[in-house]
Amino acid sequence: MSSPSINSSLDPDYLASCFFEYLENARHYSPQTLRAYRQALADFRSFQPKLLWNEASAQDFRAYLLKLMKQNVSRATIRLRFAALRSFFNYLIEEKHLSSNVLKQVSLPKVEKSLPHFLTLAQVTELIENPERKKKEKQATPWMSSRDTAILELFYSSGLRLSELVGLDVGDLDVIEETVRVLGKGSRQRIIPVGRLALQAIERYRQVANVKNGPLFINKSRRRLSSTAVWQMLKKYLRRAGLPVTLSPHALRHSFATHLLDRGADLRSVQSLLGHASLTTTQIYTHVTTERLKEAYHEAHPRA
Repeated sequence: MSSPSINSSLDPDYLASCFFEYLENARHYSPQTLRAYRQALADFRSFQPKLLWNEASAQDFRAYLLKLMKQNVSRATIRLRFAALRSFFNYLIEEKHLSSNVLKQVSLPKVEKSLPHFLTLAQVTELIENPERKKKEKQATPWMSSRDTAILELFYSSGLRLSELVGLDVGDLDVIEETVRVLGKGSRQRIIPVGRLALQAIERYRQVANVKNGPLFINKSRRRLSSTAVWQMLKKYLRRAGLPVTLSPHALRHSFATHLLDRGADLRSVQSLLGHASLTTTQIYTHVTTERLKEAYHEAHPRA
């Protein structure tokens, strides 16, 4: 039996369009996440092209799951697609278009978590110092190098998500307390320390760019910098630093967490800094440090 609809008159494509507008403008989802969510909804619609969202049952989604598994789609991709669908159905409930989420009745295959990609301290240093080395290049907007340095410093200093960084306003930064206030996943607010080097880089950028209020990081049109622009900026400096251009801004967040644990930070503190709702999510970084210890042991111990 399908879940009851409170408002079944709206077009399915229109509902999806409203959902993505909400994710982009209100939740500041990254372009990559938006692309993945769009693909998830489009793929299910191609599987059930005539099915209205309010008519979809748990059995419809189980059939879709079976199709994906028969196509040997990876478990990680399956879980991502269903995460998108669940998020969409939760949105429809919040907007009073549905009264219940049938996807809660669908069990998904478990997936083994892969270790996050991170940079060494030397690689982080090379990446962060790259914009300043290129400062002498002729630019239409000279302050952009200072902005790029400030962004990279803050990413590594505070372990922010991309959406959190681009959503920052000047007022979110407390120079006296050396902290930044961010709005994370689930609209959870947290206060994070900011390192001295990052604060200095942000101050230099604000002075040369004359940023006094509004969005903290701006583009050449003096509007809020987009997630896409940050991705493009990062790829440019990764290439110049001789690092894989496939790395995402999340690599600096991963590096932040890994380096903290390497130097003795406790797991609960790192969980709080990263804004993880569950300690289990943070524990993946302990596997990273353990693997590095094993490598060091096998390389150095004479009887390993």
